[in-house]
Amino acid sequence: MPISTAPYRRRYEHTSTRGSEGTVTCAFCKRRLPRWKAFVKYRGFRINDPILMRQVPRYQIHTFSQKIYVCPSCARTRKIVQPGKSVRKKHLNF
Repeated sequence: MPISTAPYRRRYEHTSTRGSEGTVTCAFCKRRLPRWKAFVKYRGFRINDPILMRQVPRYQIHTFSQKIYVCPSCARTRKIVQPGKSVRKKHLNF
């Protein structure tokens, strides 16, 4: 059996004491999925220009950050899950 190079595990051990877990909606395809299966991504607005940051006082800059959940299918399609970033592959000697 080959060693998986995916950056996530494909199994989840659900115990009976956890009860009914919540579901979330994928931000891209609107699919309902369990929260443990979803990938978390933060989307928002950020000012990266250092000249503009010096001109505007910090209290007048309103940046927002939105936490979105992504299903595994959309994460693979949109490359939110980056292949080759797994823990096993980092420790391989080339």
